[in-house]
Amino acid sequence: MTDSLYPILDFDPTLEAIIEPSKVIKPIDIPERCILCFFQDVLATVCRDGGRRVIAHLGSEMGKNPIYELELDGERIAVTHPGVGAPLAAGFLEELIALGCRKFIACGGAGVLNKELTVGHVVVPTSAIRDEGTSYHYLPPEQEALPSAKGVEAIKSVLDKHEVPYVLGKTWTTDGLYRETRGRMEKRKAAGCLTVEMEASAFFAVAQFRGIDFAQILYGGDDLSGDLWDHRDWLSQTSTREKLLWLAAEAVLKL
Repeated sequence: MTDSLYPILDFDPTLEAIIEPSKVIKPIDIPERCILCFFQDVLATVCRDGGRRVIAHLGSEMGKNPIYELELDGERIAVTHPGVGAPLAAGFLEELIALGCRKFIACGGAGVLNKELTVGHVVVPTSAIRDEGTSYHYLPPEQEALPSAKGVEAIKSVLDKHEVPYVLGKTWTTDGLYRETRGRMEKRKAAGCLTVEMEASAFFAVAQFRGIDFAQILYGGDDLSGDLWDHRDWLSQTSTREKLLWLAAEAVLKL
C-alpha cells in the first residue's frame, strides 16, 4: 500500500476484503456464461414477457434485480441488468462471479465524441480510460483498463459473421454524468476515445482482478462532440438494442 496524498490512488493489493463476496454468497446452479444487458426494454420483452426462467435475484435499495436464463444452441446463458454507474455495476459483477458466472459480455449504449459515429453504430472497446473511482480499488493507478482479449475476439468474430459494421477503439468511463465539460471531452477525444459511458473501466478492472473473461459491445447514442449536446433520440433504438443482446449471446458462447 502506498501513502498517497490522494486517497483514490492509495491502492491496497490485499486479495481478501472485509466483506469478501465468495465468503458471503453461496454458489448456485447458474450458467458460467453471462450477458450484462443495460436495456430494460429488451429485458422486459425477451426475458420477462418471454417467460424466461428466473434463476436468482441481485439486490440493492432499489429493489430486486432478476437474473434470467436464456438458451442458445442448447447452451444456458444467464442474463441480467448490471445496474447503472461503476460502483453498482462492479458490485453486481462481483456477486455474479461469487454465484458462479465466469465469462461475461456486456451490451450497452454510450455517448459519442465524434458525430460521424451514427446512432446505433457498434463500438467494441479495446480499452477504457479510468475516469471513475471504482477501478482504483482493484488495480494500481494507471490511465486505462483493458477487456479480455478473448472477449474482444469473440465479439469481433460474431460481428464479422453477421456483417455488422463496427469500430474498435477506446472509451472514456466517468462518474460525472453532469461534469462532462467541453475541455474534458476534447482531452479524451484527443487521447483517442470514441465514446463515453459510466462502467467499462470498472468492469474491466474487476474482471482482471478476479481472473475472469469480460468484454463489451456498445452502440453509438447521444452526441457530445458538437457545440450543443444532441440526444439524437438514442434510447428509442429498440431493434438495435435487441440485436445487440443476441449478438452478445453468440459472443459469450465463444468464450
